[in-house]
Amino acid sequence: MRLSILNGRVIDPASGLDTQAAVHVAAGRIAAIGQAPGGFVAQRTLDAKGLVVAPGLVDLAARLREPGFEYKATLESEMQAALAGGVTSLSCPPDTDPPLDEPGLVEMLKHRARGLDGAQLYPLGALTVGLHGEVITEMAELAEAGCVGFSAGREIAVDTLTLLRAMQYANTFGFTVWLRPQDPQLAREGVAHAGAVAARLGLPGVPVVAETVALHTVFELVRATGCRAHLCRLSSAAGVELMRRAKAEGLPVTCDVSVHHLHLIDVDIGWFDSHYRVDPPFRGDRDRDAIRAGVADGTVDAICSDHTPVDDDAKLLPFSEAEPGVSALELLLPLTLKWAAEAGIAMPAALAKITCAAAPILGVDAGRLQPGAPADLCLFDPGEHWVVDRERLRSQGKHTPYLGRELSGRVRTTVVGGRVVFSRPS
Repeated sequence: MRLSILNGRVIDPASGLDTQAAVHVAAGRIAAIGQAPGGFVAQRTLDAKGLVVAPGLVDLAARLREPGFEYKATLESEMQAALAGGVTSLSCPPDTDPPLDEPGLVEMLKHRARGLDGAQLYPLGALTVGLHGEVITEMAELAEAGCVGFSAGREIAVDTLTLLRAMQYANTFGFTVWLRPQDPQLAREGVAHAGAVAARLGLPGVPVVAETVALHTVFELVRATGCRAHLCRLSSAAGVELMRRAKAEGLPVTCDVSVHHLHLIDVDIGWFDSHYRVDPPFRGDRDRDAIRAGVADGTVDAICSDHTPVDDDAKLLPFSEAEPGVSALELLLPLTLKWAAEAGIAMPAALAKITCAAAPILGVDAGRLQPGAPADLCLFDPGEHWVVDRERLRSQGKHTPYLGRELSGRVRTTVVGGRVVFSRPS
């Protein structure tokens, strides 16, 4: 389809473009910005007056719950949530049931996603069979099936020797290993940040050292193997500082943070509100401020939703028994804009963290708005105020700390491969 988007504020964080212009699309790619190419006749025109026209968002962590957890969410519901949030490319972790440790499972998931006509799906393969941390998977075969990286799941592999060998294998083929920097022994049974709030509430804590010990381990293994590593969901000031030093040393490492960790801290738990039960836990205000600074100065490469839909039966329980996770695909954009407004960050720089800075971590062609690039676009109204309503969330998971709160910035239209796949009624 030939599509023209007129009168919008066009922002391409990758090139620094920020101007009022038209965007023309043909054959699934950006044909031109500004003047239409010679002979171009649009089959459809969108009026983007008052809207920002940006690259589609790239989300590094969105659990879609298939296969195995369809009672929590389905591929259909979460793809709709992604499109409603302006997310056109997303990566899903391998911690499904069964885990994504065989090529057939990956191929089935990608086939299902293609049939839904939704966002581009880039699965992570399991680093070890069954995510048990004992036997390395056939990473080369999983990559041929469509995996863009390999993850140990929620925690660093227990067997460090196995992790060393997995990273040697991954480095041989140029694969990226994705690791959650959390030592399972030090974090065992913890549900909240180990501090005054957890002590007052009588909740078992997850100490910061659980993150820093894991980071030191990963960095040593990176030094030994040369393997490229992506550290998922930093949560502490100490973790950000260690990452800053590792990058200064020149280690091939990147990292991300959850968008919620830019805003919330352990005090927000209040009186055991399980909507704030996440993993890693919300830490203190000093940690939150350090994360914000790390995102702003580039120490933290990308912001992700860490979307984890949870059903009512698993969430509406006492805090220590509730399953961690929040639904966040539809909140990634407004919460990123909220951080930018509070921190005095220009919109193009903020959008970079959820577009062009995230795409290279996946190794995919996405997150840029330039002639020849894939026509994956997000049109949003940065000034629209809206209240997060449980019944209006597209995700099957309805739990988020922001229920009932007013946010600014809402997606009006999402385009994937040159096709309008989501349009919010006026």
